[in-house]
Formats: sequence, C-alpha cells, structure tokens
Amino acid sequence: MIDTPTSPITSGLPLFFVITVTAIKQGYEDWLRHNSDNEVNGAPVYVVRSGGLVKTRSKNIRVGDIVRIAKDEIFPADLVLLSSGRPDGSCHITTASLDGETNLKTHVAVPETAVLQSLANLDTLVAVIECQQPEADLYRFMGRMIITQQMEEIVRPLGPESLLLRGARLKNTKEIFGVAVYTGMETKMALNYKSKSQKRSAVEKSMNTFLIIYLIILISEAIISTILKYTWQTEEKWDEPWYNQKTEHQRNSSKILRFISDFLAFLVLYNFIIPISLYVTVEMQKFLGSFFIGWDLDLYHEESGQKAQVNTSDLNEELGQVEYVFTDKTGTLTENEMQFRECSINGIKYQEINGRLVSEGPTPDSSDGNLSYLSSFSHLNNLPHLTSSSSFGTSPENETELIKEHDLFFKAVSLCHTVQISNVQTDGIGDGPWQASLAPSQLEYYASSPDEKALVEAAARIGVVFIGNYEETMEVKILGKLERYKLLHILEFDSDRRRMSVIVQAPSGEKFLFAKGAESSILPTCIGGEIEKTRIHVDEFALKGLRTLCMAYRQLTSKEYEVINRRLFEARTALQHREEKLANAFQFIEKDLILLGATAVEDRLQDKVRETIEALRMAGIKVWVLTGDKRETAVSVSLSCGHFHRTMNILELINQKSDNECAEQLRQLARRITEDHVIQHGLVVDGTSLSLALREHEKLFMDVCRNCSAVLCCRMAPLQKAKVIRLIKISPEKPITLAVGDGANDVSMIQEAHVGIGIMGKEGRQAARNSDYAIARFKFLSKLLFVHGHFYYIRIATLVQYFVFQNVCFITPQFLYQFYCLFSQQTLYDSVYLTLYNICFTSLPILIYSLLEQHINPHVLQNKPTLYRDISKNRQLSMTNFLYWTILGFSHAFIFFFGSYFLMGKDISLLGNGQMFGNWTFGTLVFTVMLITVTVKMALETHFWTWINHFVTWGSIIFYFVFSLFYGGILWPFSDSQNMYYVFFQLLASGSVWFAIILMVVICLLLDIVKKVFDRHFHPTNTEKAQMYSNTVALSDEFIALQPLSRARNQLSKFSLLKQIQVSSAWTPCAASQKEKQRAHLLEECWNE
Repeated sequence: MIDTPTSPITSGLPLFFVITVTAIKQGYEDWLRHNSDNEVNGAPVYVVRSGGLVKTRSKNIRVGDIVRIAKDEIFPADLVLLSSGRPDGSCHITTASLDGETNLKTHVAVPETAVLQSLANLDTLVAVIECQQPEADLYRFMGRMIITQQMEEIVRPLGPESLLLRGARLKNTKEIFGVAVYTGMETKMALNYKSKSQKRSAVEKSMNTFLIIYLIILISEAIISTILKYTWQTEEKWDEPWYNQKTEHQRNSSKILRFISDFLAFLVLYNFIIPISLYVTVEMQKFLGSFFIGWDLDLYHEESGQKAQVNTSDLNEELGQVEYVFTDKTGTLTENEMQFRECSINGIKYQEINGRLVSEGPTPDSSDGNLSYLSSFSHLNNLPHLTSSSSFGTSPENETELIKEHDLFFKAVSLCHTVQISNVQTDGIGDGPWQASLAPSQLEYYASSPDEKALVEAAARIGVVFIGNYEETMEVKILGKLERYKLLHILEFDSDRRRMSVIVQAPSGEKFLFAKGAESSILPTCIGGEIEKTRIHVDEFALKGLRTLCMAYRQLTSKEYEVINRRLFEARTALQHREEKLANAFQFIEKDLILLGATAVEDRLQDKVRETIEALRMAGIKVWVLTGDKRETAVSVSLSCGHFHRTMNILELINQKSDNECAEQLRQLARRITEDHVIQHGLVVDGTSLSLALREHEKLFMDVCRNCSAVLCCRMAPLQKAKVIRLIKISPEKPITLAVGDGANDVSMIQEAHVGIGIMGKEGRQAARNSDYAIARFKFLSKLLFVHGHFYYIRIATLVQYFVFQNVCFITPQFLYQFYCLFSQQTLYDSVYLTLYNICFTSLPILIYSLLEQHINPHVLQNKPTLYRDISKNRQLSMTNFLYWTILGFSHAFIFFFGSYFLMGKDISLLGNGQMFGNWTFGTLVFTVMLITVTVKMALETHFWTWINHFVTWGSIIFYFVFSLFYGGILWPFSDSQNMYYVFFQLLASGSVWFAIILMVVICLLLDIVKKVFDRHFHPTNTEKAQMYSNTVALSDEFIALQPLSRARNQLSKFSLLKQIQVSSAWTPCAASQKEKQRAHLLEECWNE
C-alpha cells in the first residue's frame, strides 16, 4: 500500500476534468456522424416485391432487389438500370457527391428491359446479371445481362453507362427501376472511402516533445528525492525520530519495496509539473478559435454568398507555418468559366466578335487584306442547306470548298460531345440571328466539362444549334432547318487517348466519324487538312493562355462501318480484357482523319491572383502549380498570374522518353542553375517526365526543384499530384505543405498535404468537403495565412509555453520544500489549491488570450507578407524559447520559495498573537505570490486588450482572494482536516505579508521586463518593428503637435473616431475586420497630410 501524499480527489479531479471535456467533444462529433449515418442508412426506399412496391430502409436492400427511384432521389446502392420514365430507357444523373462533377450524365438501359416500365412487366422479367467483383474504380464496370425471352437467351453487354452509382442523384427523369448489384460496403462509393491519415500540426509535435522532457524532469525529481530521503535516513536520529516511531511492519518490510513505494509517492507529489489541462485548453482554443475564420467578413464572397468553412480545427496554427503551396490551375487560379474566343478552320484563324467570326487575315485567293466575316451563316446559300456570301472574296469553287469546311467544322462541334439539355423550348430557335431569337431561358446546356458547353454555345451563336438527343437521334438546327443525325456509337473520352469520337448517320445516309481532343492526340491521326497551319495556330492560342481542342472527321463507307460495328460489339461484350479490346478497337477506328481545325476557349484569371502569388513569394513561400493542361497553356497562365516572371530563367524537363535521358537532362539543369548568374529560376515539368524522375532520380529532381523559385507541373494525373507533395513532405527539410484545389481530381493532393484548402468553385463540392478549410476564392488565401495563420500560431505557441512556465512555477516550490521536511512527502499546498490551480485560478486568462490576442494590426500583417517569415519553421516553439520559458519558471519558483522563506519564515511579529508561520501559512503565501505573478505575466504578454481580457485577468486574482477567504472562513463538515481554517485571514492581516507579496512579484517580473526592453531596442524582430511603427503612427502626440492648427484639429477628430472604432470593435473579429479597414484608412490620411 502506497501512502499517497495527496488525496485521490486532488490528483484525479484534474485528470477527470480533462478526460470528461475531451470525451464530450469527441462524443458530440461521433453523435453527429452517427446521425448522419442513420440518415443515409435509414432512408426510405421502395423495392419491387411480388408485383408491388414495398417500402423499406436502404440498409435492407439486398443484391438482386429491384429498386424504384424517383426524381431528385439518391441511389441507395449500385444499380444496373432496367427502365426509366423515358421511352428510350435513358435517364440523367449527377455525380457531384462522388467525383465533384456537376454535369448531367446519361445512362441507358438495354433495349429488352427498357420497355418494362410497369410493375407487372417487371415481375415477368427473367434475367441473370454476370459482373466483375466489386472494385473502387468509379468509371469501370464490366458485366453482361442474359435475358430469357420465349425460351431464348439474349446476351447484352453492361458497361459504366448502365451502372447507377450509390450516392448519385436522379435528375430530369420521373422515375427509374434498377436492380442492385453492389450493396453496403461493396458499393463503389464505400470502396473509395479513404481513411484520412491523421494530420498533426508542428505545434502538437513540439508539445509532445516538451511533455516528454518534463516527464523526464518529473522522474528525475522523484528519483533524486527518493535517494536523498534514504541518504538522510542513514543517520539514526532522522530514520526513526522520537516523534515518528515506525511500526513493526514498517521495520520488517523490504527496502526495495519501500524504495519503489517512496518513488511512486514522489511521482504523485510532483505530477502537476505535467500540464494535463494543457490538452483540454488547446482543444477548446482550436474549437472556439475556428469560428473566427467563418465570421471573417473579408473571407465572405458576396457574389456566391459563400463564407469560409472550417472542416477541421486541429490545424489552425499550421496555417502560420506553410512553406510550400501546391495549387491547381483551372477553377483555382482561374474562374472555370469558359468563353469561346478563337478558332482555326481550314488553316484560317477567326475571332468571335458579337456573335460573328472575324478572320485575322485575308482568306485564300482574297484580293484584299480586309477582314472577312462569317456572320451566323446567314449569308451562305450555295450549298443545299447553307446560304452564300460574297464577303469571302473567293472564287466560286474555292468558296464552296471553304463553306463546306466551315459547315463540317461547326457540325463536328455541335455533334461530337456529351452535352445534355434541360428546359428545352425549341420554337423559333435558329430562325434568325442568335442574339435576337433565343433567350437564355429557352435552352440550357449541361456538359461534362465547361469546355464542351462553351463550344456548343458558340456554335449556337454562329447559327448551328444543337437541339438535343431524342432516343438515338441528335437534332441540329442550321438557320431554322432541322437536321436529324442518328447516333450510332460514342467512343468515350479517356485519359490515355485524350480524345472522344462519335459515329453518326447524316440525313443523306452517309456515315461520319467526328473526333475531338488534344492536339497531341488528334494531329498524329490526321492524313489531310491544314495540319501545319493548325499546329501553329494551336501554339499561338496556347501562348495566349487559351485552352485548345482539335476537330477532325472521317467519312465511313458501309463496309468500313460494318467492320467497326462488329469490333465494337465484340469488345463491349467481352468479360475478359474488355478495356484492352476497347482501346484496340478505338485505335483502329480513329485513324486516317481529315483535320477540320481547332478551337480556343478562355478561362480567365480570378480576381487578385497575381497579387496573392506575389505576396506568398514575399512571405518566403514557394508556389508550385500542378495542372492537367498542356505545357503552352499552363506556361502562359503562369506568366499572366505572376507565378513565372518574364525575367525568370525558365528551365524545362519535358518529353523525356527514358530513365537515362531524364537523368542526363536533370544533371544539365542542375549545372545551368549553378552556372547561370540569375537570381530566380522556374521549372516546367510534364507528367511523363515526372514519372521517370520520381522512379529513379528523386534526389536529383528534388535538388533541382529546391533551387527553383517556382515550379510548374503540367499534364498531371491526380495521383501524380499527391506523389509530388509526398516527395516534398518527406524531404530532409520536412517543410509544411499546403494544397489548394477545386475539383474532385484535386482531392488526393488535398488529403496528402499537411493543410488542404478546397475552393468552392464550379466543379462540385468534392474538394471542399475533403479539405481542412474551404474558401470561395484563391485571393482569400493571403488573409487566411498571413492574418489568421499568424495569429493562431502566436496564440497557441504562447499558450503552450505559458502552461509549461506556470506549472514549473507551481511544482518547483513543492520540490524545494522537501529539503526542509526531510523528504517526508509533505505537500506544500492545500489539496484544494492543488486541484483548482489549473482548472479555475489560471485557466481563463490564457484561454481568452489564445482566442483574442492580436499582437499586431491585422492589416499590417496582410500588407507586409515578410512578417510571415518571423514565425516560419516553428520558431516560437524552438528549443531556445522552450529553455527560456523553463528557466524563467524555475527562477521565479526559487524567488517565490526562498523569498517567502527568508522574508517571512522566521518573522515572529508576523501574526498578531505572536505566532510564527506554520506550514499552511507558508505554503499559502508561496501560492499567493505565484498566482499573482503568473497572472500578471500573462498580462505582460497581452498586446490586444479588450474588456474580456481585463475581466478574466484581474477577475482571476480577485476570485482567488474571495475564494480563499470563503474557503478558510468556514469549518467544512465534510473535510477530514481543517488545516486552512482562518489561515488566509491571518495572512492578509499582516502588513509584512502585503509588502513581501508586492516585492516578490515585482522582482520576478522585473527580470522579464528588462529582457523584453533590451531585446526590443537592440535586437528587434520585424514584427516588433512593425508594432512600434504602427503604435507610433497611431498614438504619437508629437505627430499632431508639429502640424498647423487647422490640420491638427482635423487629425485629432480622426484619432477620436479611431479610438471609437477600436472600442466598438474591441473583441468581435468580424466587426473589427471591417472597422480595422476604416482605421487603416484614417491612419493613411493622417500620414499623407
């Protein structure tokens, strides 16, 4: 049995409090997740049973159940589409919750089940579905349906177009029936659940290191005390004094057991040096502090009505430690609002101006150099379905050929896509000029990408209007004349081919293949057309920062189509190696193309992107752009947004074919960096070369990247983005990384980085949901890092160091007291004080400081990004600062203890009745001096005073005095001992005690004040210089006194308004955010005057 020096309540209550608060927080979050899970798993669904609909819960669905889903409902399992409310058995869905894509996607049922639109018909269905085992790939599904009709088996292939994924939502379709093939944790959505690695901030890691050090100090103190106790007891008079005789059991007990028992008792006595309550205070600080980001009006986007969101509060301080920013381009740096700007048709470049195509030079055989116009096709009439114009200035033969090329080009644009239409009202469309006859509400396009939508809308403005899909027919209006094309096949886009194609049958019966894709995938397959001219035009478009696509076609003979149709059917019905067979079939089909031209759409930069990137660079943060776009487009955007400078030496690692070639190129780049006398270098690397570099030459690649101010990675796959960030994270420097993106393809890098920022853009909410923080625009990143990140880091760093300091001050006198009580494990403080020290007496001032402290004006922080360097690399929690706070705590503790001992310990005149200090009186004096000192120390650290700071700081000291008078003035019936009865009254009744308290507090804090003054005047940091400058400008009377009387009056009125602003916005950050701008504006006016 260990004779504990403190009661179990004293030791256990703080731990119980910490565990309880943490459990409540974690339990609340678990409860929210539990409710969310129940909402999904318990959602009502209707299942077909015995020819009728039965209502059940989504968690009860089994494989083989036929489920009915109505419009705008979410699919509860992975379903194979059987039929829909449409005659052709098609339906539209949106998968924004899965991949972030907000476009409508079309899914179709096999013809044999598409006609089964009633419950009675579905009840007669006899079919078997064979499909692959569950896998996580959202876009891959292979299977087949064997349907038995009239004793005959019909086999139909099933692909991704037949599978409705769990989590997707039904749109623009009344209802559908589908059979469940994957349920529960076997659905593709469940298989894509990625257990996010627990992100821990640099402050947390430092905090754990400090606690380990203090654990070592605790164990050391306990060992030293135990050894000294037995050393002291070697003298017989101290081993068993006359007033403390041992029992027989104690004399016969094992010395080893006694040593262990004493060691454990000292551990209990000194355990308060470990700040258990630090964890709960940090949790509260992070949780409550995260609300300020959402309340910040500067991070609110009025156009979209979106405010900043905090998905995790554990990384607030990490925003102040970022060294690398990895950002997507499209939708993050740009608006992701595509506008058609230019095109190249048959080697001639055109710009769109007011719905008309204007060529940049004379057309072939033109006799003048005037601009030629292609105006909505309204002047072309020499072809069966077009009208003519004389504005081309060409001969009739060339004019006919030219018109044919334009006709095919815009037909390819209007037919080669996966665009869907909602709210279609086709009356009057295309009968006249586009702008006059078609209102936006009449036709609304939904596309798989903004590029497709922009191209189809551009073709409609020119006069070739896509009306929609009806069963297997695509309808196009050309100047009021409706043409129906039978859609025979769609060759879907994939990242390997980087193109898509459609095979259609024209009204005349001719069959055409129209292809669209990147120039690197289209041009090599072309055997005709203006290939070289188009290639030049594509490069020119890319240099302007435009996104380019090439269009080509091929006319198919009946025999060629039969071969193509057979190969596609065989490939699509194959259960083994279907993807490989499809790729071979696509390659066989998409060849011998005739190039029609190229398109160029613009994705303009977001507001203040250039300023934000420049500010990040000034803050010492390296910016990498990771994009899937082609090199020319990416480089142009990098130059326009300030990521690359015109004077920067641009290095390239592109088109590498082998490991050896890549290694040699990296060595050459490394030599150029060392030899070129250029301050800044930029690196451009493509996805293929990056794969080679990361495979065998990581160190060489990293050496090149570290010496570059900016890096641009183009043609990147989503997983490559994550690999790049992982490579930087594990580099020897271990820098803090931040990733910014807006699309589902950015989720992997957002989750990989130390801090993930989601842009709430137009590519769904997948990135925002998987991020740690979500903002509406890239420009808000500067305020998030330079202001919120700076404040959060300073606050929590001070919180951690202050907790260490106050606990050292608290427990060191306990250790010193053992030298005066023969290491008998007698406690210096009353058990109530031991319990309430961290919970009540000292907790609120540091908590409020960690929530409201603003050591410098927020606008100074945002306008001076270089101040961010002062807190980089976790400088505030360096070992030097840790040792300073630790030594400060020990020095203060020595002053508390020995000051009280020498000043008051033997003063017989202390008490009115002539009594000397007792044990509890001495301990209470030490505790009082300590409490006042650590509280006033917190006040010295505070720069931004509000009424709340004053209330909790001085209120904590007052509460201690009131509580001690109350606690010591009553004989508590439930207490075993009345050690503190009337002790505090007698203590405060002595004038000597008041003098001693004031003297020791002043001596303790004077050392700290002197150091602060010395450092500020002789070794000020940039932040301290900014503090002194802002204070001087804001408060200097001489600044006003030196002005003429009329100007001084004006400035005094401005300063009085300034003080009103400071008072009214004292503690509400969202109000302060607006009013600080007014404050800064007034200061600027005064300075200018």
